[in-house]
Amino acid sequence: MIQYVTAEEGGGESNFLVPNMTFVFELISFAIIMWVMWKYVLPPINKAMTERQEKIKAQFDEAAQAKADAENTESELKAQMADARADASRIREEAREQGAQIIAQHREQAQIEAERVTSNAHAQIEVDRAQALSQLKGEVGTIATTLAGRIVGESLDDDERQKRSVERFIAELEDESDTKNKKGS
Repeated sequence: MIQYVTAEEGGGESNFLVPNMTFVFELISFAIIMWVMWKYVLPPINKAMTERQEKIKAQFDEAAQAKADAENTESELKAQMADARADASRIREEAREQGAQIIAQHREQAQIEAERVTSNAHAQIEVDRAQALSQLKGEVGTIATTLAGRIVGESLDDDERQKRSVERFIAELEDESDTKNKKGS
């Protein structure tokens, strides 16, 4: 307990500018408390605050690094997407070109096959025509020989004679046919 002595209690006049022993004791106590706090309390607090600041700084650095990594990854993904789009476009174009080439090849093969079939058909028609003409000549020859034999009254049984007569008759018919065709033109 601290007692304050006032001027009325017996001490005379006290001057507040002159320190008394209580003040000095309080001042020394305050200095000791401050020293103890400075020596033992403040260093752990400062250390904890420094560690906390370093952790916060490290977290900010990590966040900045993560943001930079995310931006790099995003730009890489955009570049990969652009490359993928370009590749897809190129592949589609190549597929179109290959499709056009395949169609052209198949058309060419179909044209060649059609020409071959047409050529074979024309050749077959020519063979059939020649065969029919040969058969017709033979039949016409036989009919003409028989008719000539009846008209002349003699037999044309000799094959050689019959053949010459038929050929002469057919040649005359062909000449007449050609003359009529030329006059008609």
